[in-house]
Amino acid sequence: MISVVLLGAGNVATHLYKAFSKAEEVSVAQWYNRTLSSIQSYKNEVDIINDLSKLKVADIYILAVSDDSIAQLSQDLPFENRLIAHTSGSVAMHDLDKKNKISVFYPLQTFSKDADVNFSEVPICIEAYQKENLKVLKDLAKAVGCKAHKIFTDQRQILHLAAVFVNNFTNQLYRIGHEICETKNIEFDILKPLIQETAKKIQDMSPYIAQTGPAKRNDKKTIKRHLKQIENEDHKAIYKLLTASIKKTHNYSLPSNKK
Repeated sequence: MISVVLLGAGNVATHLYKAFSKAEEVSVAQWYNRTLSSIQSYKNEVDIINDLSKLKVADIYILAVSDDSIAQLSQDLPFENRLIAHTSGSVAMHDLDKKNKISVFYPLQTFSKDADVNFSEVPICIEAYQKENLKVLKDLAKAVGCKAHKIFTDQRQILHLAAVFVNNFTNQLYRIGHEICETKNIEFDILKPLIQETAKKIQDMSPYIAQTGPAKRNDKKTIKRHLKQIENEDHKAIYKLLTASIKKTHNYSLPSNKK
């Protein structure tokens, strides 16, 4: 049995708590947050606290807090020589206070509080100096049904950068598509099968091979018509930038600046 103390109450912390609670080989000994109101609804399930001096002894302390809070919270922990791990994709492991055994337990997934997550499909990037600490991280990932990947800080930070492109930026494009549909009273749901098929294709082929569309085939007439249809200048700039990027990738000359 792995005993865990969870620190933080954001999206990642909430989903980790739910996953740990369902795991037979994990015991959530305590849940800390500065404001108890954020975790008050769980008070009948787990010991909740907002005082670091009351932290219990556990096998691992998971710091699932904002990136800017990780270093300070690790310094504020009132103990030494225990295993602590942050859950960030971009914060270096050595930013944790070295009075404790430092590590990383980074679930590479997008988390929203109201959306269920299948943890068996979530890769966990782990990092630690000592083999025995890596084993705890691997066992914890396995207990919630995840595959653990030993990833060094510089690799994890690059993964996080790539994740911003494939997730955060892609979602912003969904939002723009949603807005464009709304302007003409078109249901965005009509696009959802296309979104699902696009994501499905790259399970079996590279994104380079999967690319389609007017920029890929250098369809100048369609591109020109699209640009006329776009009313929002920010959307038009994004369309031009991505069209140029796709053209360059697939060896078409970039459009001139002439109108």
